Amino acid sequence: MVPRVDDRRVVSGIIFVIRNGLRWRDAPAEYGPHKTLYNRFVRWSRMGVFDKIFSRLTAEAGAPEVLMIDATHLKAHRTAASLLKKGMFPDVLDAPKAD
Repeated sequence: MVPRVDDRRVVSGIIFVIRNGLRWRDAPAEYGPHKTLYNRFVRWSRMGVFDKIFSRLTAEAGAPEVLMIDATHLKAHRTAASLLKKGMFPDVLDAPKAD
């Protein structure tokens, strides 16, 4: 039986891949197998793990003194829209729509 890759390493790997705009297969080996990073990202996204983490972090921080808007935009791959349909980001689907 293959030992489980440490969750902390996996979270670091997921953040590294997303922050640097990499493909999963281009993740450095020290974060564990790229398939593990991808599978846990998908599983944890569907379970709302990242939503809970970010909600908790923002709740603990309190009201911000300064707000900033980042005008950066990224070109999404044509398959990115299908992630919403697959339930990858449940809070986005439940959010009120802009008029």
